Amino acid sequence: MDREIRLKRLHYRAHHRGVKEADLLIGGFFDARSAEWNDDEIALFEELIEEQDVDIMAWAIGTDVVPERYRGSIMQALNALDYVPIAK
Repeated sequence: MDREIRLKRLHYRAHHRGVKEADLLIGGFFDARSAEWNDDEIALFEELIEEQDVDIMAWAIGTDVVPERYRGSIMQALNALDYVPIAK
């Protein structure tokens, strides 16, 4: 499948999680980081996006242990939380 199509599908999935907080966290992460991903990182995010929102959010904020298969550059970037806009 073409990279552009994969990223468009992931964009939709990242922004339409069903819970506003997950949309902001996962969608915001996708918007901030996806342009720099290589094919392996896209594949990993495709796998990650299939997980439950509560699990992804817990891994991102550090309240649960990240499964071995997700440890690496994407989860490190997700843990940074510097991509979530906070209104003042």
